[in-house]
Amino acid sequence: MIKLIKVTSEEEGILHNLMQFYIYEFTQYQKVITLENDGRYKPYDLKKYWDPASPYHAFFIKYKEEYVGFALIEEGRDELPSYVEEFFVVRKYHGKGFGRLAAQRLFSMFEGKWKVVQIQNNYPAQAFWRKTIQEFTRDSYKESYDDHRRSVQEFDSRI
Repeated sequence: MIKLIKVTSEEEGILHNLMQFYIYEFTQYQKVITLENDGRYKPYDLKKYWDPASPYHAFFIKYKEEYVGFALIEEGRDELPSYVEEFFVVRKYHGKGFGRLAAQRLFSMFEGKWKVVQIQNNYPAQAFWRKTIQEFTRDSYKESYDDHRRSVQEFDSRI
């Protein structure tokens, strides 16, 4: 059904293109994000994802041969949990389970402790992550709010 494909440095341009859609959708929650003078959003610095020794991983989410999203993950190390830095599925595929499947595959791929955070007013993301994590962990996760009033879910993917 869906595939997670590790992004290579040669595919960075494709990831930047997908990220433009992500940033555009995110502007409804972060009004301070504005277009640059060239009509695009400021690109992310993705260098850390191309170092094979780094704990950072970029994945395309594909359905058949179509790009449907991406995930940027910081792999846990020592006592630090794995962390979803950015996660996006294009609107056309919302509600089809692609994001849930991709997220749960990532949880299995990077076994151990996880931390997932959503900004305070992104209620659709909060609902998505709660449901996805609740299903994956069989309701064995903790939820709290941090100092920035962000919703935080923590769990162990080995359970």
